[in-house]
Amino acid sequence: MIGQKISALSNGAALRNKTHGYLIYGVKDDTHEIVGTNFNPLTAKKGNEELEHWIIQQLNPRIDFEVSVFQYDSKMISVFEIPATTSVPVRFTNNAFIRIGSITRSLNDFPEKEKKIWNKDKAFKFEQGIAMQNLNNDKVLELIDYYRYYELTNQKMPFNQSAILERLESEKFIIKSKTKYDITNFGAILFAKDLTQFDILWRKAPRIIFYKGKGRFETIQERQIDKGYAVAFDEMIDYIDDKLPQNQVIGKAFRKEVKMYPKIAIRELVANALIHQDFTIRGTSVMIEIFIDRIEITNPGAPLIETLRFIDHNSVSRNEKIASFMRRINICEERGTGIDKVIIESELYQLPAPKFHGDKEFTRVFLYAQKTLRQMDKQEKMRACYQHCSLKYVLNEFMTNQTLRKRFNIAEKNYSTGSRIIKETIENGLIKEFDPANKARRYSKYIPFWA
Repeated sequence: MIGQKISALSNGAALRNKTHGYLIYGVKDDTHEIVGTNFNPLTAKKGNEELEHWIIQQLNPRIDFEVSVFQYDSKMISVFEIPATTSVPVRFTNNAFIRIGSITRSLNDFPEKEKKIWNKDKAFKFEQGIAMQNLNNDKVLELIDYYRYYELTNQKMPFNQSAILERLESEKFIIKSKTKYDITNFGAILFAKDLTQFDILWRKAPRIIFYKGKGRFETIQERQIDKGYAVAFDEMIDYIDDKLPQNQVIGKAFRKEVKMYPKIAIRELVANALIHQDFTIRGTSVMIEIFIDRIEITNPGAPLIETLRFIDHNSVSRNEKIASFMRRINICEERGTGIDKVIIESELYQLPAPKFHGDKEFTRVFLYAQKTLRQMDKQEKMRACYQHCSLKYVLNEFMTNQTLRKRFNIAEKNYSTGSRIIKETIENGLIKEFDPANKARRYSKYIPFWA
C-alpha cells in the first residue's frame, strides 16, 4: 500500500506542478486532527529487510523520497516526503499509480494523465524547479551568497535588503509568493552558501578525490564542495591545481617547475561537467578524481553530442540558464570552444590526447600525465592524430606530417614515424586526405572524417 501511494503521489505532484507529495501517519484524514501513530517506517521491516530499502528497490525510477519521524505535542508523526517525477511515471512493482480524489488507482486507467507526465519530461527544466519554499527575507539572505553574486557580476551592492531581494528575483534566483520567497534550483545551485541545506540538492555537491596510485584502492584526500557552483568555482580550481604534481622543464638557461596538467584545461573540463550534467539523475554528482597517471572528470548524464565531435560542434546544454550565467561571469563559454582550449593546452604541454567517453548514465573525460611517444599505445597515437587534425581544421588550417611531428616532438629525420601514425588513423576512419589526387605524400594535407 505504501509503495503504491508513493508512486501515486509522485505522479500526482508532477501533474499538479508541485515539487513534492506527502504521505503522513498520525493525522486523521477527515478532520486533520493530530492523533499520533505507532507506525515508525524507519524501524519497520518487510520480511527481514528494512521497509524503506525494500520499497525503493521496487520503484522505477528509484525516486529519492525522504522519511521523517518526530514528536509533536507528545505524539509521534511519520512523514514520507515524495519528490515529483520529472521524467517518466513512477512505477511500483512494474505498475504506475495515481490519486483520484482519496483513492489510489492504476495510471493505466487514465491514459491522458499518463501522457501528460511523459510530455512533462520534454518541458521540464531543472533551473525552474524549487529548492526551498516559504522563506522570509532574512532566511533567503542567510542561504544565498548575495555578496559573491555582486562581486562576480561587478555590480555595486545596495544598502537596503529589499533592493538585494529585487535583484535576486530579477535573476530568477528567487520567486516571490505573497510575503514569502521560494529559492529556485537555479539560484541555489549557483549561489548557495551551503548546498547541504537544500534537501534535493545536497547530493549535487561536487567531490574531489586524490588517490595514491593508479587505482581507487587508497585515498589520500577527499573534499566535497558544499558551496554553490558560482561561489566556489575559482576556489575549487585553485584547490585542484595547488595539489597537482609538477614536472621539471629544462629551459635555455635554467630549470623551472610547471604543473603536470594545464590549469586552463582543468578549468574548462570542470566547468563543462558542472554545467552540462543531468540533474534529474539522483544520488550522484560531478566527481574529479586525481590519480598518479591521470585525472578523470565525470558528470551524470549521457553526452548530448557524439564524443568524437566535441572539438568542432556548437555548444549544446541541458541547463541553458546555468550555462548562460556561467558565461556572464567568465567561467565558461557557450561558443563551444572550451574543448578546443583543452586540446591546445594538451599539445603545448606535450601530454597524451585527452579521452572523452560517454555512456547512458554519465560522461567522463580523461587527462593523462606525460608520456613519451614510445610509451603511447596505438589508440593513444591515433586519438592524438585525430584531435590534432580536427583542431587544425576548426582553426582553418590543415594537418600535415610536419605539424603532426611537432605535436609529438618527432625529429624531422623520423618523418616515417609521422607517416605511419597518419596511415593508421586514416585506416581507422578518423581522418582523410584533403586532396587524394596529390601523390606527393610529404606535402599531403589532412582533414577530419566529418569535414
